[in-house]
Amino acid sequence: MINPYYFCICPEMSDPLAQVVTLLQPTAPFSKVGSGSGRWRIRRTEVGRPFYCAILEGACRFSVDGHEELVLQQGDFVLVPSAHNFTMSSHIPPEADDIICTPITLPGGEHRLGDPEGPADIRLLVGYCVFRSADATLLASLLPQLVHVRGEGRLTTLVQLVSDESRAQRPARTVILERLLEVLLIEALRSGGETSASPGLLRGLSDKRIAIAIRRIHENPDLPWTVAQLANEATLSRSAFYERFSRTVGMAPMEYLLAWRMALAKDWLRRTEVNISEVASRLGYSSASTFTVAFTRHVGLPPARYARENSFNPE
Repeated sequence: MINPYYFCICPEMSDPLAQVVTLLQPTAPFSKVGSGSGRWRIRRTEVGRPFYCAILEGACRFSVDGHEELVLQQGDFVLVPSAHNFTMSSHIPPEADDIICTPITLPGGEHRLGDPEGPADIRLLVGYCVFRSADATLLASLLPQLVHVRGEGRLTTLVQLVSDESRAQRPARTVILERLLEVLLIEALRSGGETSASPGLLRGLSDKRIAIAIRRIHENPDLPWTVAQLANEATLSRSAFYERFSRTVGMAPMEYLLAWRMALAKDWLRRTEVNISEVASRLGYSSASTFTVAFTRHVGLPPARYARENSFNPE
């Protein structure tokens, strides 16, 4: 019998963002301080790795494929949960024939873009994080492709703490930086829905009507939800709700419900001594066989095999 603790939805964990972040298990193992001088451009194509950037001083341009170019300013924070191709360049637009440059490591470890000898006109903290969840791809799909946060006092304070720690050579510097960056990432996700996040969970939670429906799904993933029932919860017509949900979240209501059920199923199945019938019941499926068909179609493996190949012992 599976420990009922893993099916408990306490008040804190009925919050959709808290649930997704907890399942993602974010860490920030890599970051570096960079600077730029003159005209420069850098392009990255590491699709799939979560990328973040905090502007410590100055300004630059940032663009992600499929999104309008942003002018980032001091105090801005950008998070790309599943990095698509993106380009960063100097605030002064580079010439068309400027080559894409490679950062140069200066004495002291700072990474320089552009003129290695000129005065820095921008300082920034960039890095990649890791979502340790075995289901990171599915969970990241619930988040926006791009989060841009500006004017958030708490986030500015965190960026400043990270900046100070990155410059110092204090004991346990690496450990402190990792913890600060974890908090920074979570705070950015929490703040992003109210700023310029692209469609995803954050945008959905910033819409009061749609947020009600999302919370109902997370509070009771076992209920046989229909678009009409969720629309009623949001006090919208069925058609208005469907269009508004799809536009803000980036996927249809039933697609979101299925994605969340599968995320929970994969997390529960990784626990030891899992009873597939109970998982099916907790997710609203009429039988273990019905759940098995849905899980296999969505994941590509039967739940029993998935559990065997991905099980772990929770602390």
